[in-house]
Amino acid sequence: MRMLINVPETVVADGLRGLAAAHPGLNVDVENRVVVRGDAPVAGKVGLVSGGGSGHEPLHGGFVGVGMLSAACPGEVFTSPVPDQMARAAAAVDSGAGVLFVVKNYTGDVLNFDMAQELAEDEGVQVAKVLVNDDVAVQDSLYTAGRRGTGATLFVEKIAGAAAEEGAPLERVEAVARRVNERSRSFGVALGAVTTPAKGTPTFDLPSGELELGIGIHGEPGRERRPMMTSREIADFAVEAVLDDLRPSSPVLALVNGMGATPLLELYGFNAEVHRVLAERGVPVARTLVGNYVTSLDMAGCSVTLCEADEEILRLWDAPVETPALRWGR
Repeated sequence: MRMLINVPETVVADGLRGLAAAHPGLNVDVENRVVVRGDAPVAGKVGLVSGGGSGHEPLHGGFVGVGMLSAACPGEVFTSPVPDQMARAAAAVDSGAGVLFVVKNYTGDVLNFDMAQELAEDEGVQVAKVLVNDDVAVQDSLYTAGRRGTGATLFVEKIAGAAAEEGAPLERVEAVARRVNERSRSFGVALGAVTTPAKGTPTFDLPSGELELGIGIHGEPGRERRPMMTSREIADFAVEAVLDDLRPSSPVLALVNGMGATPLLELYGFNAEVHRVLAERGVPVARTLVGNYVTSLDMAGCSVTLCEADEEILRLWDAPVETPALRWGR
């Protein structure tokens, strides 16, 4: 096992200590596994809380800050955080305007955020919840009932976060988040398997010269396995899968996301192919983001997420954001 770690048991705590050292403007509670923006709670502002298993960085802790999340709850690697973490995060960011939970559609996350909502509401915190389920690859998987939550989580957190930063009430922030999710679809491809610190070996078998189309962010199986394809061929398959489900009638936001081990040179080349397919299908691209944002440790591969944008979505996407992993306009 070749990993830049001490021991598997302290990977998450070590990462949180490093996050705190690099970004002193955040309040990082290593013991209780909660990352909170330094000025929380902000008077009159809806709090945004998300979280999930570690190993998908910068999701979610790297998106805590002005214009995005108010707090994030990292679980163990590929394991949901526990309800107490989420309830503690909600209490830390609640200013009296309420809290929105952004939840990826994985069974553990859904169940634990439901319990956390009950705990928070028992303490007088008003909580709304939005489920992200954008993955078109499979309807049900090893971890979900229904579609998985993947790249659209970034769109939901950024755009709902901007609405909250403007002072929108909880009902409005929730409605914006739901609209972004409903207008977003994703498809992922694995070129190499993922290795978790605890296991030390690949979590699934992907022979040399093959790829998995429709992979999940925990290494869940996808639609099918094929011999290795070119970037052009992969873009044709992935974008067509998204467009066949989304069928946008307006310009889109495009996220070309690396799964953790794919270099930016390859991602930018793949982005060129994504834009080619969209142009051939007559779909204008309003904004593009390329990089490693919703990852799966050391998995080689990529995903494509498209969101059908409107004027409000574009305005909120362009609004200032300042987080460890995403920042512009300030």
